[in-house]
Amino acid sequence: MQFRIWLAVCTAVLALQAPALVAQQKGAKQEQPNSLITAPPGFDAKRDGIERGKLGLLEYDSTTVGIKRKTQVYTPPGYSKDKKYPVLYLLHGIGGNEYEWTRGGVANVIMDNLYADKKAIPMIVVIPNGRASKDSKKNPFQDQGAFAVFEKDLLVDLIPFIEKNYSVKSNCESRAIAGLSMGGGQSLNFGLGNLDTFAWVGGFSSAPNTRKPEALIKDRAEAAKKLRLLYVACGDKDGLLRISAGVHKMLDDNKIPHIYNVVPGGKHDFKMWKNDLYHFAQLIFRDSTPEQKTLDKKGEEPRKGNETKKGDESLPASTNIGASGYPRVHTDLRVTLRLKAPQAKKVQVVGNFGLGKGGPWEMQRGDDGVWIVTTPPVIPGFHYYTFSVDGLQINDPGSDTFFGTGKPTSGIEIPDKDVDFYHAKDVPHGEVRSRWYKSSVTGQTRHIMVYTPPGYDSDSQKRYPVLYLQHGGGEDEAGWTRQGHVNFILDNLIASAKAKPMIVVMEKGYAAKAGAPPTIGKGGFGKGGPSAFENVVLKDLIPMIDAAYRTIPDRDNRAIAGLSMGAGQAMQIGLNHLDQFSAVGAFSGAGKADPKTAYGGVFANPEAFDKKIHLLYLHSGTVGLDANIHKSAQSLFQSLQESGIKNVVFRDAKGYSHEWQTWRYALHDFAPRLFQK
Repeated sequence: MQFRIWLAVCTAVLALQAPALVAQQKGAKQEQPNSLITAPPGFDAKRDGIERGKLGLLEYDSTTVGIKRKTQVYTPPGYSKDKKYPVLYLLHGIGGNEYEWTRGGVANVIMDNLYADKKAIPMIVVIPNGRASKDSKKNPFQDQGAFAVFEKDLLVDLIPFIEKNYSVKSNCESRAIAGLSMGGGQSLNFGLGNLDTFAWVGGFSSAPNTRKPEALIKDRAEAAKKLRLLYVACGDKDGLLRISAGVHKMLDDNKIPHIYNVVPGGKHDFKMWKNDLYHFAQLIFRDSTPEQKTLDKKGEEPRKGNETKKGDESLPASTNIGASGYPRVHTDLRVTLRLKAPQAKKVQVVGNFGLGKGGPWEMQRGDDGVWIVTTPPVIPGFHYYTFSVDGLQINDPGSDTFFGTGKPTSGIEIPDKDVDFYHAKDVPHGEVRSRWYKSSVTGQTRHIMVYTPPGYDSDSQKRYPVLYLQHGGGEDEAGWTRQGHVNFILDNLIASAKAKPMIVVMEKGYAAKAGAPPTIGKGGFGKGGPSAFENVVLKDLIPMIDAAYRTIPDRDNRAIAGLSMGAGQAMQIGLNHLDQFSAVGAFSGAGKADPKTAYGGVFANPEAFDKKIHLLYLHSGTVGLDANIHKSAQSLFQSLQESGIKNVVFRDAKGYSHEWQTWRYALHDFAPRLFQK
C-alpha cells in the first residue's frame, strides 16, 4: 500500500493555539515546526449527557512471562459484537502500569468526548502493563529489561487474546500503537520493528529506551509502503526532547514522511500526553488520499492555485451553484473552500455550529489572488457559513444561499455515508407548493409552503391529516424544504409504509397584528410575539388550509411541531389549544416547565391529558447549544412520566448540536408516530 499519513487534525477550530508540527514530505527540506491546533478547553473533562464507553480490567495468560497478566480494555459507546473494530494499544511510562493512562491521563474520558463530538473512529483501546515481569513489586528502574520483553508478550500473547475475545479487525491497518515516555520508546521500537502488525505508530515524549535512530527503521522502502502514520511528539521544555529530535532528524534526513509535533512550553507530564492522545486518536484508522500535505500555521491545509491536485478524491458540494468546483468535500469530510479576492488583506471563513462552531478560519492567499483553506473534518449535515473579507461578511459565490441567520446565507451539505433517509430516492414523490393568502390578523398577504403527499391529485376523494411544521429563529417557511428536506423524508417514509400520507404546512413564524409596529429581532426579521402568530395559525391558517386542501378537519388529524423557536411555538399553540391539535412535537426547543402549572395546567390531570394528546414528542441533540436543551427536555419528560402521563416520548440525536441534521433525525422519528389512532 502506498504510504499515506493522515494530516487532517479533526478538532474544534475555536482554539487555534500552541503546539508545533512538521509534516515532512518525501523530498522536502527540513522545516521549522509550525503551530498546530491545541486541544480545546474541557477536552479531558467528564461531560454529562453523553454516551460513555466501558472500561474493564482483564487477565490473560502470558506464555512469555509464565503468569497471568493484567490489561485494561476500553470499548467505545455502543460497542457491538456485530461490528468489527480497530485497536489502539496504549502504553504507559516507566513508573506506571495498566492504570496510568486512565488515572493520570483520563484516556477513557478523552475518548468519550471525541466520540460525542464525532471526531474519532470508534476503536477499542487496550492499556496493558508494559513491564513483562513476574515480580510486579520490583523497582521498575532496576527491571528495565522487562520493558523489552513486553514486545514478545504483546505479539505472542496479548494481541491474540484481544482478537479472540473482542470483535476486532485483525489486519495491520487496523492496529495502532502509541505510548508516553518509556511507552513512547516501546511504541517506536515495537511498531517500526513490526510493520506487518502495526500501521499507525506514535511516540509521545519518548524515553532513552528508544532504539538509536538509525536502528529504528531497517527497510525504508517497507516503511514507506506499510506505514499509515508515524507521529513523533515532545514538549520543548522536556529534558528528553533530544530523543524525539534525534528520531525526527533521522526521518527527515532519510526523507521518511512523518508528523513531528513540538509543543511550546510542553513538559514531561500528562498535560502534554493528554494533548497528544487527543490528536493521535483523531488521526488513526481513517482513509486519506495518497498525497502528503503540509499543514499551515493554523493547523489547516490550504492549497494554492486554481486546480484540484492530481489524486484528490474530493468532490464539489451538492449545494454548489451550477458547475462551480468549490467548495469541495473530501472523502474524510474535510472541506476545501476558496475565494478570489486579489486586493484583500485578510480573508476568513466564518462557520456555524457543526462547521467550525463559529470559527473564524484563516485562509491563505495564493500568488494568483485566490484564497483557500481546507478545514478539519466536518459533522455531516447542512451548515451555514460566510466569508469575511477585510471584516466585511459576504456569501460564497460558488455556493447556493439559504435563508438562515436572518438573511440569505451560504450553506453547504456534508454527506452522511451512514444514512440516506433524507435523500431523493426512486420512489413516488409528493409536491411542495407555494401559496399566498390574506391574513385578517396581520392585514397582510402571507406566504406558506405546503407539501402534498404522492398521489394527492390522482384521487380527488381522499382526505389527509395535516402536520403544521415550524422553522427556527432566523429562518423562514422554506427552511424545512430547502435545508431540512422534509419532502424527501416524507416521500421515503410513505413509500416504505412507515408513515401515514399527510399534508405538511410550513408558515413563516413571525407576525405582528394589523396596525402594530413590528419589533425587529436578531437578524433583522420582524416578530410580534407569540400571541400574534398564534392568532394567525388559529384564525387564518387552519381555516384556509381546511378550505383549500382535502384535509380531515378535526383535532385527531391535526398535529403541530417545530424546531428551536418553532418548537416553542408548537408547544405554546398546541398545548393551549387541545381542541385543535392531538399531537405536539418540540425539536431542540423544550424548556423547563412546571407540570402542575405550565401551559394553563394542561399536564395537571394526566388521565385527561392522555385522552386529548395522542403524542407529545420531545427531541434534542446532546452537545453544544443543545446540551442544556437536552437536559431540560429530559427533565420535562421524566417529570411527566412520573406524574402518570403516558403519551410522551423523548428521543435525542447523540453527538449532534443545534443543527439541521438533528432536526432531520427528529422528523424522521416523529412522522411515523403521527395519526396512528
